[in-house]
Amino acid sequence: MATQSNKENFLTGLANALEDQWLVDVRLKAGDSDEDSAISVHKLILGSRSKVFRKMFESEEVKTSANDVETVTLSEMKQEELEALVEFMYSDGSLLSAKGKQHFRSLYLVADRYEVLHLRDLCRDELISFLNSSNALEVLELAQNPFDKVLNDATFNYIKKNISTIASSDEFKMFVANNPDLSVEIMSASLSLASINDDEEVVQVKEEVVQVKVDEVAVVRRSTRLRKPNRKYSD
Repeated sequence: MATQSNKENFLTGLANALEDQWLVDVRLKAGDSDEDSAISVHKLILGSRSKVFRKMFESEEVKTSANDVETVTLSEMKQEELEALVEFMYSDGSLLSAKGKQHFRSLYLVADRYEVLHLRDLCRDELISFLNSSNALEVLELAQNPFDKVLNDATFNYIKKNISTIASSDEFKMFVANNPDLSVEIMSASLSLASINDDEEVVQVKEEVVQVKVDEVAVVRRSTRLRKPNRKYSD
């Protein structure tokens, strides 16, 4: 039977403490689970990984006596997402686990919320590596609030290079309605890219297509502006 090396024992020490439930002092419950599914963890470990968890555990609401273990409900998380987050917190942080890769989009949001910035970086890498014509607009929206320049730039460039496919989709029409200014920026950048990369005949076709889309965006922008109400004055 193979035995772990000293390095492996060191790197898995925190995960072993979690597995053995050694001196756990707080329980985390997902919004979609019951008390029986709550995960017992260590305030010290989570607080050392996340300033948000540290402030949470330092609050009077979570401070308990030595004989009690408080349950904290994280209502925005599903059970599998919470399990993936806890698993990462006790890992060496070198990569996402299989469960983490299944939930990298939601973990990206969780990592930002709880300021687990290294986890956010790893999830961002996954988001970028899985970009395609079907999800690029959704990922671009994800990068806007809070603004993530790395994710925004990577996604924007992908959309710009694949605009002929993306602009003809129903998703793009909805994106234009919700993000008119960003849509104009995308179409203008796509037009510039076409002028640089393609021959004259192809450029002309692309210019015509892009200009139609720009005009459509402009119409949406005008229609979504707030109209001032007519005011009636009386003596």
